[in-house]
Amino acid sequence: MPRRYRPPKRVVVPDSKYQSEMVSRFVNKLMLRGKKSVAERIMYDTFDIIERRMERPPLGVFEEAISNAAPALEVKSRRVGGATYQVPIEVSPDRRTSLAVRWIIQHARSRSGRSMAEKLAAELMDAAKGVGATIKKKEDTHRMAEANRAFAHYRW
Repeated sequence: MPRRYRPPKRVVVPDSKYQSEMVSRFVNKLMLRGKKSVAERIMYDTFDIIERRMERPPLGVFEEAISNAAPALEVKSRRVGGATYQVPIEVSPDRRTSLAVRWIIQHARSRSGRSMAEKLAAELMDAAKGVGATIKKKEDTHRMAEANRAFAHYRW
């Protein structure tokens, strides 16, 4: 990461079906080996499954899952006088959504059995309800930050 020059943020083109930038970012993160059409098909199949099971608009469930999984605090290692401290810091909005997307995909992949669309749908529905592995990861991150609150004065 450069010290002086901060590169500009790239513009993400909204996806074709839902016209949502967040869905497009999620598809890009879901994609493996450059196979975007496969990732899009998985995403749209996931949305169909969510719509059938929850009888709610899938985009609303998706956005709710992202917002529920997004952490407010995290810890960063800071080296001070030979000791390394876990210093709690607030998470920027871009990083929040990025972490939430990454965690949802990671925990969906680690689920057992079935197709990726079904695993992803289950993970998104769990996150929207406020349960599941992704929410546990968020709570663990918050707990870690809370436990290291004494070192907050090392933040700079």
